[in-house]
Amino acid sequence: MTVLKNVFVNLSFRKIDLGNKKLFATNYFTFVNIWTIIKIMTAQKCVILARVSTSKQEKEGLSLKDIQLPKLRRYANERDFEIIKEFVFSESADHGIRKKFNEMISFVKRNSDIKYIVAFRVDRFTRNNYDYCLADSLMKEHDKEIHFVDDRLILNKNSIGTDILSWDMKVFLGKQMINRLREDGIKSAQTKLDNLECPGKAPYGYKNIAEGKRKDIIFDDFKAQVVKFMFETYSVGAISLLGLMRKIKEEFGVDLGKSQIDAILKNKFYIGTMTYKGKEYPHRYEHMIPEDLFYQVQSIKSANGQKNKGVKSGIVPLIYRGLIKCAECGSSISGEKKKGGKYTYYKCTEHYKKHGAKYISEEKITKQILELYSQIKIEDEELRELKKILKEANQTKRDHGEAELSIYQAEYTKYKKRLAVMYEDKLDGIISNEDYRTRSRDYEEKQKALELKMQKLREADQALPQEKELIDKK
Repeated sequence: MTVLKNVFVNLSFRKIDLGNKKLFATNYFTFVNIWTIIKIMTAQKCVILARVSTSKQEKEGLSLKDIQLPKLRRYANERDFEIIKEFVFSESADHGIRKKFNEMISFVKRNSDIKYIVAFRVDRFTRNNYDYCLADSLMKEHDKEIHFVDDRLILNKNSIGTDILSWDMKVFLGKQMINRLREDGIKSAQTKLDNLECPGKAPYGYKNIAEGKRKDIIFDDFKAQVVKFMFETYSVGAISLLGLMRKIKEEFGVDLGKSQIDAILKNKFYIGTMTYKGKEYPHRYEHMIPEDLFYQVQSIKSANGQKNKGVKSGIVPLIYRGLIKCAECGSSISGEKKKGGKYTYYKCTEHYKKHGAKYISEEKITKQILELYSQIKIEDEELRELKKILKEANQTKRDHGEAELSIYQAEYTKYKKRLAVMYEDKLDGIISNEDYRTRSRDYEEKQKALELKMQKLREADQALPQEKELIDKK
């Protein structure tokens, strides 16, 4: 480089006539232009890597805009490096796949003319064994040279032992810092959980707020309406997830996927229980959904998810589904719920023939069927036998319901006693607070499920006298 410079200086100024200012200016600018071309032709190419892991680092001495980038650019210019590309990003180093970092590695490998990687510090480049091996591969297999500006460390395939030792130590210390940050994060999260606080982002329908040092989770008024609409609409049992997705779009103009809706409908956060790393914890925030509504939705989801009796998952149950054929063309008559599941209408699918089929209400179909049944006459003796059978079935149903109710009540009492004993064990130090929380949550969930089953049995039992009265009237 220096030799080329001297040659062009001699060539340019050997012909200069100091008395001729015009000639001097011409030759001088010719020299400058030639020197610029030489610099471009002989410049060594590099990429810049600048990153921060957290917003705190951005504010406390590792600012990308104010500190890292200016220093790295100045360093490259001082060494006549041509900056081909800058990789600037903010993301955690403790992650299996870091997209932008891997982009930089791939870019440098693809471009053999890029010799140098200019980074701020070792801990800005790598803090784990995987990235350490990537860097080693770049130097030894791809003949790259890495400059750590703030550490005053340059590494290549010919680096001496002291530089390699410095590199190893800095990577080790960076890894230890990651481990310490992870431990601090776990402790911080556990403290929040013990205080009934959510350690992460609130689910859809809520929002995280910060007022000074105080942080809280409150309703997002609009999204909370969407969540309540989801539960209330789905609890009717007359709509699939796909139908609910379309209904949300129609009512609120919100695009939510089926998987998002499914996750929301299963999330216990809305009834006071948050899940963190596979474990459930109670939280102190306002409940968005009543528990009975939540478990009603779970019951419907479970029923829709069963693929028994040839019924496909998620199909809404209808009284006359698959039972009626069109008199005009012989096609099936399909039904669908309207107005939030309040009314049901049927219509010919017109599979075999288009004939302008119109909707007919379920009420009208039922009326037509009742008219047909009214023409059927049952002899008195047969009627008495039928009433006897129905009464026996009614009594059997009652006896079975009472037996089931007794079993559920006994189960409920068993869990209640276990909770009381566990609480005493916790006070006496026999079991830890964590064990108590885990087991008590399990028992409380089982109690809630039993409460729902007992409630359904009681409702069914209340309907039995009405059935008996109806039989006696016949």
